[in-house]
Amino acid sequence: MKPTDFAKYLTEFLSVYLPSQRNVSKNTIQSYRDTFKLLIKYCQEIKSIPAERITLDILTSGLLTGFLEWLETVRKCSISTRNQRLSAIHSFFRYVQAEEPSGLFHFQKVIAIPTKKARKTVVEHLTPEAMELLLKQPDRGCFKGRRNLTLMSVLYDTGARVQELIDIKVSDVILQNPAVIILTGKGNKVRRVPLLKNTVSLLERYIVENKLDKPWKNEYPLFTNHQKNKLTKEGVAYIISKYVELSRKTSTIVPSKVKPHMFRHSKAMHLLQAGVNLIYIRDFLGHVDLKTTEIYARADTEAKRKAVENVYPDLIDGNLPDWSKDQALITWLSELK
Repeated sequence: MKPTDFAKYLTEFLSVYLPSQRNVSKNTIQSYRDTFKLLIKYCQEIKSIPAERITLDILTSGLLTGFLEWLETVRKCSISTRNQRLSAIHSFFRYVQAEEPSGLFHFQKVIAIPTKKARKTVVEHLTPEAMELLLKQPDRGCFKGRRNLTLMSVLYDTGARVQELIDIKVSDVILQNPAVIILTGKGNKVRRVPLLKNTVSLLERYIVENKLDKPWKNEYPLFTNHQKNKLTKEGVAYIISKYVELSRKTSTIVPSKVKPHMFRHSKAMHLLQAGVNLIYIRDFLGHVDLKTTEIYARADTEAKRKAVENVYPDLIDGNLPDWSKDQALITWLSELK
């Protein structure tokens, strides 16, 4: 069977356009790939359209809107995930309209599908006391405990995304003064993040203990599992959840669920609360736009408001006088032109 136009353009989009022309990261390509795997699944299972018969003409704005609703209602995806999938579809159709101008009107109707407004979420983070307690949980007397302590300390100290953490190679760790770790973020953007002295000490011992100080091991992953393979996101989440459970046996200041990304949020909030300039925090976290970093400032303002409300009594009477009883005022307002 002759390949469809959808199959042709999707192959070119994922294997040529994104990596070669847009130079996007492998993670972004995988996310886009997953979007279209779900779209094909939707066409097959819900619309009874075999994968080999899916064409660009079939992928109307109506069908794609149905796909987005299916993600939310059937697969229980969040609005942010829905919008992420829509962003991948928009990107694909922008690519296709440049390659196939004859379908411009059809493609632009798809590109016009709006993102869904999501409720603003609270920035989930740990207090400095909770983070300190969590980092005290690993057993320093065993190899695995020392690795996990080093891993969590690096995750917090650098404010790294989980993928950035598991992608760190031995050569990315520079412990000579000033000590830094080189992180490769979204869009393959590289940034150098300074390390505090306690994290430097942990890394120095960890590298020697794991015999990673040999020149031929520079390209090895910094953190590995039992099989000496690079850790996965699920592996990091499992490590953290284990110590969350341990910490909650003695205190409830650590939330019952701590996601790896909360380490990054916590570092940003702690820097902000220490008076660090927002522009520096933006560069530290690798944000492109300062508006992304401003969520921490807004979250901190709300935290301060709640703290003030808890400490001080209400000195201002919130009860307003009943103006309806002031007939003279009502008459004057009614006659006002």
